[in-house]
Amino acid sequence: MPEAVIGDMDSLSAAARARLAGRIHEIAEQDSTDFGKCLTHVRAEFYLALGFTGLRLDHTLATLNEVAQRAGQRILLIGEEDVIFRAPEALALDLPPGARFSIFPFGRVAGRSEGLRWPIDGLELTPDGRVGTSNEVVGAVRLWLSGPALILLPKPHLPAALSALALR
Repeated sequence: MPEAVIGDMDSLSAAARARLAGRIHEIAEQDSTDFGKCLTHVRAEFYLALGFTGLRLDHTLATLNEVAQRAGQRILLIGEEDVIFRAPEALALDLPPGARFSIFPFGRVAGRSEGLRWPIDGLELTPDGRVGTSNEVVGAVRLWLSGPALILLPKPHLPAALSALALR
């Protein structure tokens, strides 16, 4: 049983509403997603988000957009195959050689990298142009980025992602 449920409750059944009585924090506006409402109204040092990627692509894209917009919040999404977080300006990750490493821009992104098969030095990444999907780790990964980007790693590398977010 959750401690609290936050959102607009537009998809909450009457039966669920009855079971959750006293735990519901309804925010009626329709200008943001339930995930966005949570990130706006719940103060935490770190957000671990499960169940926000998957079945509906429009919901997954909205979730990714929320994470990309929130440079000041440490948010880690755990999906079926990947862990996803907003890239800080400087990032260090120790991953095994051969690990998949993706950088997806949510605006204009430039930077430098170490430890990737295909360095990003001198490149401009944009959502409607070049993106950094399916790169490969060849050594200790170090990134220096400007602009909003998400890092996507295979789910087995969750401990490395947690460590990187804790050190920021």
